[in-house]
Amino acid sequence: MLPASIPSPDPVWSQFSLGPLTIHTYALCLLAGIVAAAWITDRRLRARGAAPGLAVDVAMWAVPIGIVGARIYHVLTHLDDFTGPGVDAWAWVRIWEGGNALFGSLLGGAVGVLIACRISGLRFWSFADALAPGLLVAQAIGRLGNYVNQELFGLPTTLPWGLEIRSDAPMFPSGTPEGTLFHPLFLYEMIWNLIGVAVLLFIERRVVRRNDALAADGGTPGAGLRWGRMFGLYLIWYGLGRSWLESIRIDPTSDAPLGVPANIWTAGIAVLLGIGIIVVQGRRHPEPELSVYVPGREPVDEDAEAGEGEKAAGEKAAGTKAGGETADGGVDTKGADPKAAETDANASPVDPAGSK
Repeated sequence: MLPASIPSPDPVWSQFSLGPLTIHTYALCLLAGIVAAAWITDRRLRARGAAPGLAVDVAMWAVPIGIVGARIYHVLTHLDDFTGPGVDAWAWVRIWEGGNALFGSLLGGAVGVLIACRISGLRFWSFADALAPGLLVAQAIGRLGNYVNQELFGLPTTLPWGLEIRSDAPMFPSGTPEGTLFHPLFLYEMIWNLIGVAVLLFIERRVVRRNDALAADGGTPGAGLRWGRMFGLYLIWYGLGRSWLESIRIDPTSDAPLGVPANIWTAGIAVLLGIGIIVVQGRRHPEPELSVYVPGREPVDEDAEAGEGEKAAGEKAAGTKAGGETADGGVDTKGADPKAAETDANASPVDPAGSK
């Protein structure tokens, strides 16, 4: 048996009990990724003028719908595992056993983001641009769950970083000798995603600096990586990575239309979609994005409104006092006309006309 640089995890690490609850490590990895993405996205949105905590509000819609989409996609691309005689009819809902397709989560999550943006007044593409780097971080963290579940591995290899898969693992290919090492695709994708974060942020900063230089020289800055362009770059980067990873992946239960795995088809579509978003949005919006909110849906600053109200009240009170009334309701003769004051002094308290 060849020694593996990446040993198979002990099955005890896949889950643990907390009182009557069973906690799955795979779910914790997904949750950690979601928290990281929400935190990064919220910081990026606040830097662009959004209200704090808005990313969490959007996540409340995007995450559950994304999980449903991830499971549906997995079931549709692995129908043989969920149909046929002797198959448990409820197997498709047991997501804690693994089987959540990321491409499906993107589709479902997009629906959730669209709904949340409609409610909050955010621009959909503005949120997507802010989300892109955090999404790659979340995917990298989530891949640790694939390692614990002994899934997402590639062809056999003799490389020193080969991954050992337990022979009793559900995804272990039948007929393969025990002790065979495999390409650790979960690790490859983690590295690819983290490099993608650095690349996207590097390009974004270069574009921002160029626009700042143009503005300083009196020129007109461009749109930068706004209006969906950042998310388009994410789709291109992730789609390219998944296309070559899936080409060496062992997934014996995956359906393969025309002999090409479904995920490779989807990865190609993601690349084309990313290019389309950049081209189309570049033509529609060559101007800078001044706000992440839809016009007329900007949040109301209650403190500023209260300050304006107090200022207006103060000006009104000052105007009243200038007209001769004191704050306690008396008459202020300092600002009154001297002749009028003299007439009032000579007037009879009985005859308002001032007759003597």
